[in-house]
Amino acid sequence: MSAPGQAPLAGLKVVDLTTFLSGPYATQIFADLGASVIKVEQPAGGDPTRILPPHFVHGDSAYFHSINRNKRSVAVDLKHPEGRGILLDLVAQCDVLIENFRPGVMDRLHLGWDALRAANPLLIHCSLTGFGIDGPYRDYPAYDMVVQALSGGMSMTGERNGPAVRAGVPIGDLAAGMFSVIGILAALRERESNGCGRQVDVSMLDCQVSMLSYQAEYTLVSGKAPGRQGSAHDSIPTYRSFQCGDGKAIVVTANNEKMWAGLCRTIGCPELVEDPRFLTNADRFRNREELGVLLEARFLEQSSQDIAPKLMAAGVPAAPINSVLEALADPQVVHRGMVVDAVAEDGKSLKMVGNPVRFDHRDVSTYHYPPALGEHTFTVLHDDLGIDAARIAQLAEAGVLRLDPQSRPAPQACTEAVK
Repeated sequence: MSAPGQAPLAGLKVVDLTTFLSGPYATQIFADLGASVIKVEQPAGGDPTRILPPHFVHGDSAYFHSINRNKRSVAVDLKHPEGRGILLDLVAQCDVLIENFRPGVMDRLHLGWDALRAANPLLIHCSLTGFGIDGPYRDYPAYDMVVQALSGGMSMTGERNGPAVRAGVPIGDLAAGMFSVIGILAALRERESNGCGRQVDVSMLDCQVSMLSYQAEYTLVSGKAPGRQGSAHDSIPTYRSFQCGDGKAIVVTANNEKMWAGLCRTIGCPELVEDPRFLTNADRFRNREELGVLLEARFLEQSSQDIAPKLMAAGVPAAPINSVLEALADPQVVHRGMVVDAVAEDGKSLKMVGNPVRFDHRDVSTYHYPPALGEHTFTVLHDDLGIDAARIAQLAEAGVLRLDPQSRPAPQACTEAVK
C-alpha cells in the first residue's frame, strides 16, 4: 500500500459513513496512519456531533474535532437517487466502506452489501452496530453506556459499597472503533491473497464482553459474578490506590515478591516482608483486610509528590492519579509528542491528542484540521470522480449536495460552465 518513507496506510481509500464516536474514532485511526478518508455527511447539519455542547471552535464542536481530523468532508444526500449514485461511484474507487447505521438502514437506502459489492467486488464493508447484524437485540438502539451496562463491565465499576458507574472514558465506543480497525485490516490482508471483498460485522456489545477478559473467566469457573472493584484488584491485594497525607491518592501495582519487598522498604515497614501473614501473595490475599489497614496507615504518613517517584525508583510501579489537565501536561506525555497541533490551510490550528502508534521511533502522522461540512464536496466530485463544475452546481442547487463556500469555485465560474 505504501512506499518507503510514507505513512503505513498511504494509498488506502476509505469511505466513512459514520457519526458520533465509535465509527469516526475508527476512521480517524485510518486517517492518522495515512489512509485517504472521505467522510460522507448529510447536507443538512452533517454529523450530529458538530453541534454537541459545551465547547466550540470555529463553529464546530470540540467533540467533533476530537475524532475527525485528517479527513475530507463530502456532503451528499444519500436519500436522493443521484446522491446514492455519487456514493457508489466513490465506492468503486475505494478499498473500505465503514458505517454505523442500525442494521437494515443501508438496505433501505439501496446501499446494502449486494449493491456495494456490485459497485466494487474488492470492497471491505464494515458494519459497526450496537448489537451486530443478527440476534434478538439487532434492531435496538445503543450507545456507549448501554453496552457498558449490558456487558457486565459497569457492574464492576465504582466503589465496593457504592452504585455502579460508567467508565469515565467511553470504552464501549472506543473499543468498538479499535476492533473495527483490526477487523478491516485483517480483511484487507486476506484480500491480498484471495482477491475477494468481505463484510466485517462488529458489535459494540461483543467488544465489551470480549474485554471482560479474566473477570469473565473467573465468573465462568466459579459461577459467581464479581462485584464492584473500586480501585483494587480481585487477585492482588497490593494492586490498588492509597490516599496520601497531602490529600492526593496514588496507585501502586506491586504484583510480585520483588515489588512487594520494594514497597515495604520504601514506605518504611520492611518488617512486613518477613511477617508470616504476608510472606506470599496467597498469604497477603488471605489476610488482605488486615494488610490494607497497615498499608493505608503508612501511606497517610507520606506525600504523594514524594513517595510515588521513590516507589518507581525502587522498581515498584506507582503513579499519582492525575486529572486530565495534569495528564496532558505530564513530562512523559509531552516528550512523546502526544499533544499535537492540527493545522488548516488557512492557518487556523487546534491542539489535539495525537496518534499513539510510532514506526521506527517516530510519529508518521501529519495532522490536518478537521473539515468543515462539505469542505471537500467540490474537489472530490470534480477531481476524484470527474464530474464537471456545471453538473456539481446543478446538484447543489437541487439540494443533493452541499458545497462549502470557502472551497468551491466562484459562482461566476460555475455560471460560465453552465453556459
